[in-house]
Amino acid sequence: MMRLRRISALAAIAALPLLLAACGDGVPGNSVARVDDSLIKKTTFDHWLNVAARSQTAQTGGAASVPDAPSYAKCVASKRQSLPKPPKGQKAPTAQQLKQQCQQEYEGLRDQVLQFLISAEWIQKEAGELDVSVSNKDVQKQFQQTRKQSFPKDADYQKFLKQSGMSQEDVIFRVKLDALSNKIRDKITKGKDKVTQQQIAAYYNKNKKRFAQPERRDLRVVLTKTEAQANAAKKALEGGDSWNAVAKKYSIDQATKSTGGKLLAVTKGQQDRALENAAFKAPKGKVEGPVKTQFGYYVYEVDKVTAGSQQSLKQSEKTIKQLLASENQQKALNDFVKDFQKKWKDETTCRKGFITQDCSNAPEPKKGQQTTPPGAVPQQGRGAAPQGGAGAGAQQGQQQQQVPVPQQGGQGQQQQQVPVPQQGGQGQQQQQVPVPQEQGGQAAPAQP
Repeated sequence: MMRLRRISALAAIAALPLLLAACGDGVPGNSVARVDDSLIKKTTFDHWLNVAARSQTAQTGGAASVPDAPSYAKCVASKRQSLPKPPKGQKAPTAQQLKQQCQQEYEGLRDQVLQFLISAEWIQKEAGELDVSVSNKDVQKQFQQTRKQSFPKDADYQKFLKQSGMSQEDVIFRVKLDALSNKIRDKITKGKDKVTQQQIAAYYNKNKKRFAQPERRDLRVVLTKTEAQANAAKKALEGGDSWNAVAKKYSIDQATKSTGGKLLAVTKGQQDRALENAAFKAPKGKVEGPVKTQFGYYVYEVDKVTAGSQQSLKQSEKTIKQLLASENQQKALNDFVKDFQKKWKDETTCRKGFITQDCSNAPEPKKGQQTTPPGAVPQQGRGAAPQGGAGAGAQQGQQQQQVPVPQQGGQGQQQQQVPVPQQGGQGQQQQQVPVPQEQGGQAAPAQP
């Protein structure tokens, strides 16, 4: 028995170097990253990589595929086959150039997926530390509500799952992330909306001009190329011709020619300075001019004068209170995100070949390179669609692809991220797993 134990111990010691080699930077060979004590498995990464590829091809057309790193032989062959014949005098891309394209595409997809999966871990772990949770019942309720709004027919929902490569569990997972993010945000900003009367008064006194309405004047104008034409227009007006008739006959200003020369609610700083100086000194109801400007000669009349006004502190109080409360909450979020990003990046290690700027073992970014690490909770303004991206993109300035939830309806719609696409007209904004960015006051989606 002792001998058997001795042999087992020796075997374990002998195998230790192999185990360490497989782990690399503390990440096992079956995983791509470690966040604290949690592993992001390679199978999970591969699944979401396929989803991201489907999202990309849904926007660009073609068959969904992930470039076959690291050789990219199939990708290069596919690109070569689909290349149109080059124009006369131009050479077709080389194999090396096509391989670089394939590599860029793969690295873009890879980074988007890693940023999403790392963000998801950060959000869930932060929620645990803050004792924030969402019940399965609440998640299911939100999921069913959004699904019903997006897909009245179950067949459409099933088609979406098939096309996107996502499972229902994937969609529910993103719903949960969204709910956790909102709860974290609410906890961080709770009580930070308190504003005193002294703060409101101080802001009002410092920014009185923001609560003032300048004098406005409604004008009638005729613009001509020459002074002689302006005098002729003025004579016609003084002789009883209507502004509609005179403007149509003499004016070269296409914006007012068909409206009888109307310029409504003009304030200082909007028009040519020479016209403005004259018009804001002129009496009401009298044809004046001509005034020489950089555009030509103006004949004008003041139709209406609306005096400037100043809101009182009492009238402005509600607006100022909302503004200061929002600023206080935003500051609380910004301060939180700074600590949050550093804390969880320090706890994130990525395996070689899967390193992004969200990993503690990432190289220092080059000078001038912009990186945006993922955050945790959305900024204020639930109604506003989040913008931006979480994590550093593979190609600077390149638009990041999102893990899809394609919308039902017309072409040209943007894709949603969380939890299920909406149905409706073009131009709808994305719903996304919210991840706040420190600056700008806008939330960024958890990618991909």
